[in-house]
Amino acid sequence: MDNMETKTLYRELLEALADGHEVYIETVCAPDGAVTKRVISDSSRPEAPRGPVSYSYSKDGALTVLERYLPVPRLFILGGGHIALALTEMAKACEFYTIVYDDRPMYANKDRFPAANEVICDDFSKLFDRIHIRPSDFVAILTRGHKHDFECLEGVLKGVKPAYTGMIGSRRRVAIVMKQLGDAGYQRELLDEIHSPIGLRIGAVTPAEISVSILAELIQVKRAKRAGAGGLSSDLETAAALAERGETADALFTILETSGSVPREAGAKMSMSYEGSIIGTIGGGCAEAGVMQDARTIIREGGWQVVTVDMTDTAEEDGMVCGGYMTVLIERA
Repeated sequence: MDNMETKTLYRELLEALADGHEVYIETVCAPDGAVTKRVISDSSRPEAPRGPVSYSYSKDGALTVLERYLPVPRLFILGGGHIALALTEMAKACEFYTIVYDDRPMYANKDRFPAANEVICDDFSKLFDRIHIRPSDFVAILTRGHKHDFECLEGVLKGVKPAYTGMIGSRRRVAIVMKQLGDAGYQRELLDEIHSPIGLRIGAVTPAEISVSILAELIQVKRAKRAGAGGLSSDLETAAALAERGETADALFTILETSGSVPREAGAKMSMSYEGSIIGTIGGGCAEAGVMQDARTIIREGGWQVVTVDMTDTAEEDGMVCGGYMTVLIERA
């Protein structure tokens, strides 16, 4: 690959992730130094890694690496009140893609929600004409009354089941909505999956405190589902940067495996130009200095190399409590 092909590859990855499902990059490093890469969007592959990255060698010495990428979780905040405002700001810091929806122009606008990725102003009756729920999405229903609560929750229940659905309200208000849904024919088992009243029970009172309780529950569900699905994503932040600036990448680094105390985990990525311009990181300092020298040779001569970064010798002098090892793939971009 050349560096423009690298940019194209990661753009293809981001486009494939847009449907809300996990996606893979497969890299095959041949014994003769040739490297081929492709994006795989079929999450049913039996050889898909349970963690962010897996690798294996064939009998002829070829290396195959499969990186697993998970989409950025989208959070639909239905209702634009004070709690929604605080939740949007906090959710952004925790890397949710936030979409705020309300039917009141004075509440649903970008001036009020500068931290939101999207703000939609429309009638709640048109909600599901405007948004389309994916299995990886999170939905927080924070409207101003049980009429809209019912409308939003019934729409969620009719469609694709999101990763999380929560609804705010007093126990009386929640009970009214649940009875209405039960009378409409929705099974009790389905309704019991709704997080309502929304948020973890921490005694929250103010809008900011309630937002903390909601976000804590969102994170709890997100982490539990990802752990159950085999762990974390590969380095999506660096992948997104490569989709924008991949033409500056002459070499790519991918952490394949770690042991002991290391600054980054398997799946972390970095790129560099021959002059030393860097996108991403595999740990900084001593973790990167040696492999960058190896990368300059690969940039000049082509091919690929798997190296072990031993951080145990420098742990004490760098002030680290303990050291560890990283197995890193270096390839010419």
